[in-house]
Amino acid sequence: MTTFRSLKLEMRDTVAILTLARPERRNAIDEDTVMEIGRFFADPPAEARVVVLNSEGDHFCAGLDLEEHARLRRTPAQFMRMCQKWHWAFDQIQYGGLPVIAALRGAVVGGGLELAAACHTRVAEPSTFFALPEGQRAIFTGGGATVRVGRIIGPGRMVDMMLAARTYDAARGLDLGLCHEIVAPGAGLERAIAIAEAAAKHAPLSNYAMVTAIGRINDMSTTDGLFAESLMAGIVQSGPEVAAGLDAFLSKKSSRLEPKD
Repeated sequence: MTTFRSLKLEMRDTVAILTLARPERRNAIDEDTVMEIGRFFADPPAEARVVVLNSEGDHFCAGLDLEEHARLRRTPAQFMRMCQKWHWAFDQIQYGGLPVIAALRGAVVGGGLELAAACHTRVAEPSTFFALPEGQRAIFTGGGATVRVGRIIGPGRMVDMMLAARTYDAARGLDLGLCHEIVAPGAGLERAIAIAEAAAKHAPLSNYAMVTAIGRINDMSTTDGLFAESLMAGIVQSGPEVAAGLDAFLSKKSSRLEPKD
């Protein structure tokens, strides 16, 4: 099994729980950590069907490790290449083919918000807060916020969030789409695992289509998006689980859909 310096991995049947393990740094991301994240999602365990992204300590992730950044004094070209490593790593999360459920608590700021925004479902505890403090550090976002966070809350609100140095609590984050639900204190991981276990029961090809196609289709024109949707639907329709799913529905063995959160 792959060994990590800054991450911990636990398998629960087909759910992989990947934990950021730098609590003494509020799980800030240095260059080694971002590469470990990218390598894990580029080549996850074969038995994994869903990933839960968790963290040790009171905070999900405080973003870029500013101590390392100050020590290395990267040139503009070096910093640009580092940003591209973040882009690569977070693309493995968003488009790697496995659903990723994030369990958020405490700080989800800067690069931590960029990391969370690459995940497909975000469960927040009441302690969660969101911010993009790069302007206060005399730097700019480099891990994909202008794309991912900007698309979640809108570019105008993102500009305001940074200029006004706004910090959003969990409730406001839910309103804006930065998280998808809020649970009781200490219940974030448990709820994220429950969502993951439910998603793991889906046909893998159906999950793959959800997490790789929808985001890309939203980048397309209407006509191109509709065409891409039909192609993906045709591919998923050929999956081996389709017949069993239809049989369960037609024989009324599948559960009835009811309104729920």
